[in-house]
Amino acid sequence: MQGKHHGEYKVPGGKLVVVDLDVTDGALRDVRVAGDFFLEPDEALGAINAALEGAPADTDAAGLTARIEAALPPGTVMYGLTAEGVAVSVRRALAQATDWTDYDWQLIHEPPQSPALHMALDQVLTEEVAAGRRAPTLRVWEWGAPAVIIGSFQSLRNEVDPEGAARHGVTVVRRMSGGGAMFVEAENTITYSLSVPASLVSGLSFADSYAYLDDWVLNALGDMGIKAWYQPLNDITSKEGKIAGAAQKRLAGGNGAVLHHVTMSYDIDADKMLDVLRIGKEKMSDKGTKSAKKRVDPLRRQTGLPRSEVIDRMLTSFRARYGLTQGHVTDEEMARAEELALTKYSNEEWTARVP
Repeated sequence: MQGKHHGEYKVPGGKLVVVDLDVTDGALRDVRVAGDFFLEPDEALGAINAALEGAPADTDAAGLTARIEAALPPGTVMYGLTAEGVAVSVRRALAQATDWTDYDWQLIHEPPQSPALHMALDQVLTEEVAAGRRAPTLRVWEWGAPAVIIGSFQSLRNEVDPEGAARHGVTVVRRMSGGGAMFVEAENTITYSLSVPASLVSGLSFADSYAYLDDWVLNALGDMGIKAWYQPLNDITSKEGKIAGAAQKRLAGGNGAVLHHVTMSYDIDADKMLDVLRIGKEKMSDKGTKSAKKRVDPLRRQTGLPRSEVIDRMLTSFRARYGLTQGHVTDEEMARAEELALTKYSNEEWTARVP
C-alpha cells in the first residue's frame, strides 16, 4: 500500500470527487481532494485535506467520514459532494480501483433467447470477465418467451402461482443473484446486465456498488427527461413510482467480477403479473400499482417513446460517456451457456432448490 495513490468516485446524483495521496509508514500523507463539486467556504477544502492527513491507511469509509465531518467549519455547505463521497474516493484510491473509462466496453444485443439461456449467459460472460478473457460487457436482453425470474434465495412456492404460470405460458427460472422475482414479457420490459471486473467497485461497500453501477442509467433516463434516482438497496424510482430493480452476484474466480443486472418496467400487464406472482398489497404499493386493472408502464408513459428507441437512447448515453463497441457471444461462450441452460437453469432441482 506504500506509495502514491489516485482515486475517483462520482457521488450518486452528485459530482466527481478525485483524491491523490501518498501512504507512508501506514498513514495517509499529502492528501489532495479535488473535483467539479461546489463547496463553501473555501477554507472547507483545506479542512478536509487536513482531516485526512495522518489517518491510518486501514481506516474504513465510516471512520474517514467521521474525521471529515468533525473538521468541517461551521456552516459548511456542500453541493454535489458529501463527506462520505470523499471517504469512498480515498478507499478507492487505496484499493487501486479502476474507472469506467479504463476499459473497452463491449455491447452484446442479440435476437430473443430463452429465459434459461439468459440465466446461463449471465454466468458464463461474468466468469469470462473474471478470468480476464472478456472485456467488461453490457448485455441487453431480448425475450423469447414470457418468464418469471426468481432470486437465488427465494422460495418457489411462495413467489409463483403454478396454475397462473401455466395458464399464461410463463416459464419459471431461478437466477444466480439474490433479490426479488421479476415478471417479463417480450416488448414489455428492458433488461440488461453489466459484467464487470471486481476492481471497478473496489473500495465500495456492497450497497454503494449498487448506486455506482446504476448511475449511468440515471443519467440516460435524465437525457430522456425522466428525473429518476437510486432508492436503496436496489431500486430505481421516480415520482411516478418504481422504474427498475437491480440484483448482483460477485464471483471470486480469477481477479474477480461482478454481475449487476437490472429489469426496467416499460409496459407490464399488471393483471397478468398478479395472476402469476404471489404478490401482496404491501409489495405492490412500491411498484406504482394501486389496482391490478392497469399496466405498470413508467418508461412508456414518461418517455412517450417506443421500447426500441428507449434502448437506443440508453446505449447512446452509455457510449457517449464511456465508449461502447459492438461485440458478440463467442462460439465457446455460447456452447458453455447452452449446456448450463440445459443442465442447470432448466433443471427442476435448481429451480426448486428453495421449495
